[in-house]
Amino acid sequence: MTILGGIGFGAPWLLVALAALPILWLILRAVPPAPIRRRFPGVALLLGLTDAESVSDRTPWWLLLLRMLAVAAVIIGLSQPILNPKQTGASTDGPLLIVLDASWAGATGHSQRMQTLEAELTRATQTGRPVAIMQVTDPDLPPFQPAGVWQNRLAGLDPHPWQPTQAQIATTIANISSAQAASTLWFSDGLDYPGRKAILDALEAQGPVEVFQSARTIYALMPPKYVDGAIELTAIRSATGQEQDVTLLAQGRDPAGNAATLSAVTTTFAAGETTTTTALALPSELRARITRFEVQSSRSAGTTTLMDDSLRRREVALIAGRENREGLELLTPLHYLRQALEPTADLLSGSLSDVLPANPDVIVLADVATLSEGENDALQDWVLKGGLLLRFAGPRIAASDISRSAEDPLMPVRLRSGGRSVGGAMSWGEPKAIAPFGNTSPFFGLTIPDDVVVRSQVMAQPDPTLATRVIAELNDGTPLVTRKALEQGQIVLFHVTANAEWSTLPLSGLFVEMLKRLAVSSANAQPDAGDLEGTTWVPELVMDGFGTLMDAGTRPGVDGADLINAATGPDMPPGLYVSEDRALARNVTREDDVLTPATWPARIPVTGLNQDPPRPLGGFLLSGALMLLLADIVASLALSGRLLGGSSSRNVAGALLAAALFVPQAADAQSTSQSDQLRADVFASELVLAHIITGNPRVDEIAKAGMRGLSDTLFFRTSVEPANPASVDLETDDLAFFPILYWPITPDQPRPSAEAYGKLNNYLRAGGLILFDTRDADVARFGASSPNGRKLQDLAAPLDIPALEPVPQDHVITRTFYLLQDFPGRHASRDIWVESAPADAEQIDGMPFRNLNDGVTPVVIGGNDWAAAWAVSENGAPMVPIGRGFSGERQRELANRFGVNLVMHVLTGNYKSDQVHVPALLERLGN
Repeated sequence: MTILGGIGFGAPWLLVALAALPILWLILRAVPPAPIRRRFPGVALLLGLTDAESVSDRTPWWLLLLRMLAVAAVIIGLSQPILNPKQTGASTDGPLLIVLDASWAGATGHSQRMQTLEAELTRATQTGRPVAIMQVTDPDLPPFQPAGVWQNRLAGLDPHPWQPTQAQIATTIANISSAQAASTLWFSDGLDYPGRKAILDALEAQGPVEVFQSARTIYALMPPKYVDGAIELTAIRSATGQEQDVTLLAQGRDPAGNAATLSAVTTTFAAGETTTTTALALPSELRARITRFEVQSSRSAGTTTLMDDSLRRREVALIAGRENREGLELLTPLHYLRQALEPTADLLSGSLSDVLPANPDVIVLADVATLSEGENDALQDWVLKGGLLLRFAGPRIAASDISRSAEDPLMPVRLRSGGRSVGGAMSWGEPKAIAPFGNTSPFFGLTIPDDVVVRSQVMAQPDPTLATRVIAELNDGTPLVTRKALEQGQIVLFHVTANAEWSTLPLSGLFVEMLKRLAVSSANAQPDAGDLEGTTWVPELVMDGFGTLMDAGTRPGVDGADLINAATGPDMPPGLYVSEDRALARNVTREDDVLTPATWPARIPVTGLNQDPPRPLGGFLLSGALMLLLADIVASLALSGRLLGGSSSRNVAGALLAAALFVPQAADAQSTSQSDQLRADVFASELVLAHIITGNPRVDEIAKAGMRGLSDTLFFRTSVEPANPASVDLETDDLAFFPILYWPITPDQPRPSAEAYGKLNNYLRAGGLILFDTRDADVARFGASSPNGRKLQDLAAPLDIPALEPVPQDHVITRTFYLLQDFPGRHASRDIWVESAPADAEQIDGMPFRNLNDGVTPVVIGGNDWAAAWAVSENGAPMVPIGRGFSGERQRELANRFGVNLVMHVLTGNYKSDQVHVPALLERLGN
């Protein structure tokens, strides 16, 4: 290559053609000889005529210059000009060996390193040198090949998530000795490591060595520690320098399961220091979602550290079949669980869809009988991956059909219908004590207090596997706690309630100890090699050089001691390793690691990675020549008077007009997300009654008009002031805003998706009420024999609905605002269904109605078509006629009163029941 004026030329001999440009100029400027004049009589006929077009008899100088420049651009472009040619005294002949450290330390500047490598391959292509590329962290030496072949393979030269091991360094030196390269280019990652000097000596024995190394500071993040309730993070850097701030990010998943940055903290390297430490205190719910920490703007395996079981307390999600009732904490299913677990575990609350993305260690279901299809599949998948599902029985499970005819996948045993009362007021016999725990039970060795007795329980169905699944039993041999394994996870069922309703177990210290034995509330410490001796750990996720996690695939398991002591390498990559129900993170850095920058002898030339790559200019010059020739054509047409001809100008104008017509217009539409936000703001600040969209336009119209009419009745008769009603799409809308949902049933409405059923179950468990209306009480007395009734059974099957009964005469819904005995709508049947009272609910002397279960019934089912009776138009006139004359208006009035009672029941619960206890309480206090 010849370098002239800082530009290299691959075919400089073509530049000799530039000398012919003056000759070409003279040829183009030459004037042809004048013509011989001869008189022709016919010319007289042309006298007086003028020629509209004129042709120049000599080419203008500027047009000649344009043509000369075009020819010169073609000549220079064909001579292969190159900008930024490499000027070096090193040999440019013979095989070229390129060595890359290819460790995690080079991941941050990897793209810049690849650009520099590509530039060197381009230079090797120009000089015709064969090239071989070898990575020290993967030292397989391929044969020397043309540089163009390697340019197509650069995408596969990614860094590895480890530093070169001793075995890799030995293999590298052996390959260098057999390579016989004329010179070497070494792309260093900037860190020193044992054996680097030996590699340099082997390379210098073959020929000149040139090093490419970035001046960028290298950072790393040490494994996190849990100190005094906060996560302690330590960052290190490769070189001392001025004071510098770095930001550490906590990465994980949000409640929806999407990857997100959950927190950030800034720490400062003091001047002259290479280490900085900071503490990050986070709420337990947020800390449970963290999967890794990383240094912002430094993408490598060294700046990424994974979280595992050793840094966090057990995370326990508590979910009840019915949420707690305000002011009645001691009666809630979760009260005693919270008291037992709060000192030793981090508790999560919310719906299944909220807690599953956080991947808790344990999920507790207290008297949850029915799960939607989506919840059931997600929960099974979580258990299969190692989760512990802890279930407690209760009235709902006793009254349901779960695990009756066949064992439910999320139950450890089959159950008998109903419950067993062994010490209640309506049973014979005495409460049962707990039998001593067997030596195969996880509770073996625990002391059983004498005052722990069981009054009621859910019975297990005998079968051949029952004996192997019982881990605690009563003194009469009936199972108290059963357990089964489900791949990596397990399911445990307490056959009693989680509160003191069925037993005194939750009131005792034994309850806390049993939860600890089940690993529900245990903190893990970082193990040492001796603790893991004899165990096998299987990689679940492995990390690449950029710090990205990927599935480990079929990698073999490793010994527990090696997991702690062995060096990181191809056989022990960093990542997440699991064994049984535990997970350990193996990170790139260790607690005592130090980053030492690489230094080179003075004889070794060191070049940065920010040099300008060689840029071939031939293509640009040839393109410029083409543009000059096009300009010459335009100029020639202008000089001849043909450029502005009528047809040409019209074509140009038409092209410009067509281009203008295709300019995209800006859309002027309101953002859907903004509209949804405004809608949510209204729902959150106002009481809104809502109906579920069925897809039938007429039914949905009447349903919305019915909600409007009921809202007007509440506004004029009570202190409740509802906003405009809403139409709810189960697939897209949030149900948490609405205290009551009216669901009209049509035979052809589609079944909601699994995600929608999950939202519905969460809504019911959180205290919402759904009014199911089959609208067919005139033809089907109990609603089960009509198409609408059969559709209701299909729609309600995945819902967690408790046992139901016809509304009793003394139910609180009959007197929350009005005193009612009938609940008509457009039809006048009294057969509506509500949650049944507990088995021990009794008529109390002097009370107008029973001491029913506290809380709001989650569902009301009937077929009286209440929306039609409530429905009013925009001007307040009734939309649907009800009966005839005074009796019809009376029926509409009773329908409105039922609607008022229903809404009051949702908003106030059983406060009427509580009021009637006041006289009895006062009488007892007086006595």
